[in-house]
Amino acid sequence: MTNSLVISKKVKSFNKIIKVSGDKSISIRWVLFASLAQGVSRAKNLLISEDVLTAIKAINKLGIKTKINRNFCVIFGKGINGYNYKKNLIINAKNSGTLGRLILGFLINTTNKIKLIGDKSLSKRDFKRVSDPLSKFGAKFKLKNNKHLPLTIFGSKNLKPIKYLEKRGSAQCKSSVIFAGMRTNGETTIKAKKSRNHTELFCKHLNLPITVKKRKKYDEIKVNKVQKIKPINYNIPSDISSSAFFIVLTALAKNSILLIKDVNINSSRVGIITILKKMGVKINYENKRISKGEKIADIKIKSSNSLKPIKCPPELNSGAIDEFLVIFLVAAKAKGISYFKDLAELNQKESPRLRWGEKILNQMGIKTITTKNSIKIYGNPNLIINKKIIIKNYLKDHRVFMTSVIAALSFGGKWKIYDKDSIKTSFPNFLKIVNKIIK
Repeated sequence: MTNSLVISKKVKSFNKIIKVSGDKSISIRWVLFASLAQGVSRAKNLLISEDVLTAIKAINKLGIKTKINRNFCVIFGKGINGYNYKKNLIINAKNSGTLGRLILGFLINTTNKIKLIGDKSLSKRDFKRVSDPLSKFGAKFKLKNNKHLPLTIFGSKNLKPIKYLEKRGSAQCKSSVIFAGMRTNGETTIKAKKSRNHTELFCKHLNLPITVKKRKKYDEIKVNKVQKIKPINYNIPSDISSSAFFIVLTALAKNSILLIKDVNINSSRVGIITILKKMGVKINYENKRISKGEKIADIKIKSSNSLKPIKCPPELNSGAIDEFLVIFLVAAKAKGISYFKDLAELNQKESPRLRWGEKILNQMGIKTITTKNSIKIYGNPNLIINKKIIIKNYLKDHRVFMTSVIAALSFGGKWKIYDKDSIKTSFPNFLKIVNKIIK
């Protein structure tokens, strides 16, 4: 069976209602919190993707039992000190940066050394950004080239609280330090640049000894030792990052309407909505509500006849960091020049995404000017593609694959997109939902 996808027809107008898979960030955090809860936790609409299944395998290796039936999962937690640190333990995070970085915060008290490995893509990503602050607690790390996986962690029973400045806007680094602080006597203080706050919302819902003071440009987080985590039953909302592809498909289509049900609209995640609205995309929230501290709504999108260029405010970057590839497609159809800057973090993802954004747009016939951390996109509202486009060798980055599919359906041409298995990491149902919309 071929692992490539050929698309040679533009999408026709549609009026559909869809529901996308569970939020990946919340799914992985639920697995980790539930693994240390005292008792049985249950989740509905858990994202059943490779990244989440990898998180479940990781806690299984640490002695935590689980049951999965479709997208319903049960975790039998053994309490905050319930991990069984066997000798010569190897945990494989595969492609998941979220799992790989977050779990290190919980492993910081291991009595035996633990080796963390990942796939080819994850092994190229920076783990020093997590090992540096975690080593200040008293753990020791050995990394390949002092930066990459494989990594070995030597824990400590005498963990000391730290003061940590997180200035990248990385929720993974921040969360890892929060988890380490939960295992530490004394108060850990974190001054963190704004980023997604699912970990803090979990902590608040669970009444853990963690406080957050929101400043204008950063959050001040104080973490004290956690004695007990109660079980967490969770109906996990749908993922805004997965929804983004269908939001953009609708915005670029003609005479189309789409309603996406039960989406997590956490304010630290909706940068894409803010950006697209500034560009003239018609988006509304319906049926707004709150669950476990997370804001949820149905999102209604209508086709836009005229799209405006944007000089994107950098303060919106962290809330849209996973969605910029599809945002670039909207800029490609806007009338005028769009400019996005301070995006160096995009090249720290599964693939160098800023470069891939440029490559896709250039193959489509869109002029760009790109630096290490910025891109200028010269939009063409009348763009129609009649040529053949091939997308391959992109380190199996699921977002490059999905963006290419949306580009093919929106602009035409004959596209051959390789590595369709890449979507298994985060959104296995992506093509099923695409087919539901275009049929």
